[in-house]
Amino acid sequence: MAELAFVDKVAARAGVSPEQARPLTEAVLRTLTERLSGGEAGALAPHLADELSPLLVKAAEPPETFDFDEFLRRVADRAGIDRPAAERGTRAVLQTMHRVVGHREFEDALSQLPADLRALAQPLPHGP
Repeated sequence: MAELAFVDKVAARAGVSPEQARPLTEAVLRTLTERLSGGEAGALAPHLADELSPLLVKAAEPPETFDFDEFLRRVADRAGIDRPAAERGTRAVLQTMHRVVGHREFEDALSQLPADLRALAQPLPHGP
């Protein structure tokens, strides 16, 4: 998927402009890369646009262990947004990645994350 299409989908899901969605997408991908093993992050990279995939490449160092709140704090700091916007943005990026990467490979990578963070990748239920 081309970068612009990915960022446009994130913008629509997060309810932000494409100009705001780009740094938000980068912040989520950088933070996700810190939290995943290099192999899992690297397996996701080829599914993203050439402009975004380098954000998922890391050295062979082990993943950092941090929780949901720390993940969102890092995203918020990197993107210069508040925590609710970081949560909406993280949800939007993860849901967009889920569609782009494919279910099995995406679930393999996310199995390294805490349950509350994995839950953000699930679509929100629609009301009655």
